[in-house]
Amino acid sequence: MSPCLTPSTRLDAAREIMEDFARSTGLLLEGRPRRYLWTDSFAVFNFLELHRLTGEEAYRQLALRLVDQVHHVLGRHRGDDGRSGWLSGLEGREAEEHPTIRGLRIGKRLPERRPDEPYDPVLEWERDGQYYHYLTKWMLALCRVAQATGEAKYLRWSIELAEAAHAAFAYTSPLDGRRRLYWKMSIDLSRPLVPQEGQHDVLDGLVTYAELQAASLSEQTLMEQVADLQAMCRDRDWSEWVTEDPLGVGELLSLSYRAARLVLKGVSYLAEPLRSMLEAAYVSLRAYLPKDLLDLPASRRLAFRELGLSIGLHAAEKLKGLAEELRLSDHPLLKRIDGLLSMRERIEAFWLNRANWEVDTWVEHRDINMVMLATSLIPGGYLVGH
Repeated sequence: MSPCLTPSTRLDAAREIMEDFARSTGLLLEGRPRRYLWTDSFAVFNFLELHRLTGEEAYRQLALRLVDQVHHVLGRHRGDDGRSGWLSGLEGREAEEHPTIRGLRIGKRLPERRPDEPYDPVLEWERDGQYYHYLTKWMLALCRVAQATGEAKYLRWSIELAEAAHAAFAYTSPLDGRRRLYWKMSIDLSRPLVPQEGQHDVLDGLVTYAELQAASLSEQTLMEQVADLQAMCRDRDWSEWVTEDPLGVGELLSLSYRAARLVLKGVSYLAEPLRSMLEAAYVSLRAYLPKDLLDLPASRRLAFRELGLSIGLHAAEKLKGLAEELRLSDHPLLKRIDGLLSMRERIEAFWLNRANWEVDTWVEHRDINMVMLATSLIPGGYLVGH
């Protein structure tokens, strides 16, 4: 840790960022809030971690209020496409008791593409729908809330979301007979909007389902879904997970650490995927590092993607502490990790410099940039929980 980023400095900066986020996105005020599922998942992790670190109940209440807002905004139809009410089709008390049973919207700016509209790969980024990798983050966020509060309903909502997502996104390809996951589905989960598979979605799903299974204290929880993703993992070579995207590399590292903790708790089916993830992360880092992208000006960089890598490097540092128990001490990634931590410090210091918040690439993605920066500063809520 660099001298300027002491634990106290990290905590103070994260508090300021997350309090600003709460104000600016409508979490503290009446009126229509601005909700986005990926960003809000990490915001929940951060508020829970702030509560753990400070003992201030206000932060836990912000996490719970955010969960409620997400369900009442992203668990309901947009209102601008002819549909209204809960995505579940349920009403009243029953809808409130099962807010995730038909998934959650992404929260994009534009309505989803209609069945009769042509596919536009650029415009699709701005259109609503459901992303599998956003749903897995919300599953984990709800699991973390259940752990922090002891309230079983949050874990039930998380498992119901996992069941709904897997049923909708998992399919058998008619081209090669392989089991796959759609990347993006329609709001009602009736049709794929982007049929390609997210590069790490199978790994993300498997590790997340395993966390829910462990939290429920029952191997029967999501047993069929876990078996399906295990088979998908076996059907893929680890080289398919290699990426030069910093956010993708960071996710590989974060998933590796989360998987490692579960392996040590007895979740043996993650042992082989863990080794595959580490191999892919090591090769990915070797591909990314020579590019010197951290020397570019802020206007040519995307903060949230770099901060995903920074979070992953926090995870890798924690994973090194488990290496001996996992018999991974000789893995080349873990042997080199100390030399990579300066990159994490560079990323954090760069994006803590508010002069770099003036560029369009920060302003256009302000909410997600703020929340990912805070997660990098206090990563425990995401990586460990309570």
